[in-house]
Amino acid sequence: MKRIVIFASGSGTNAENLIKFFHNRDNASVIQVLTNNPHAKVLDRCKKLKVSALSFNRVAFTKTDDILNILKASNPDLIVLAGFLWKFPDNILNAFPNKVINVHPALLPKYGGKGMYGMHVHEAVVKNNEKETGITIHYVNEHYDEGAIIFQAKCDVNSNDSAEDVAAKIHGLEMEYFPIVVEKLLLNKI
Repeated sequence: MKRIVIFASGSGTNAENLIKFFHNRDNASVIQVLTNNPHAKVLDRCKKLKVSALSFNRVAFTKTDDILNILKASNPDLIVLAGFLWKFPDNILNAFPNKVINVHPALLPKYGGKGMYGMHVHEAVVKNNEKETGITIHYVNEHYDEGAIIFQAKCDVNSNDSAEDVAAKIHGLEMEYFPIVVEKLLLNKI
């Protein structure tokens, strides 16, 4: 069975969706969730779903091998960033080449890079009168949102859409496509 470790920073809706999607599958499961936010709602979601969860600080993540060692012990087939906001350190990327992926709430390369996350992205999309937006699932490398693109899904942006409207559309795309793409990656079907 393939093993998935999720990194999240916030509410954890994508993490919960992935956990539930793989719950009764015989090909993969989410074995652990790691968060950089000790108050993240994802911790409560994991407790309810009976999935191991751990919070850590910046020192453990970037200045030591603590998180790398946890990952080595977990031996994941895939590390999935689901709303995780910190740049991934080289020591983890080097230890798990082409095994770290992220979902970004825009059609990269547009609206990517440092500071482009969540509502910041949706507000920029609306401000620039974009006609479409979407999600990008991509490999993580040493630069924000510059790893190879695995999958994109699009949605229309209407002239009267608010950033909140766009956020809701993006959330729907994430819920629909993210688990399917993760499963296909694990099964080498992408």
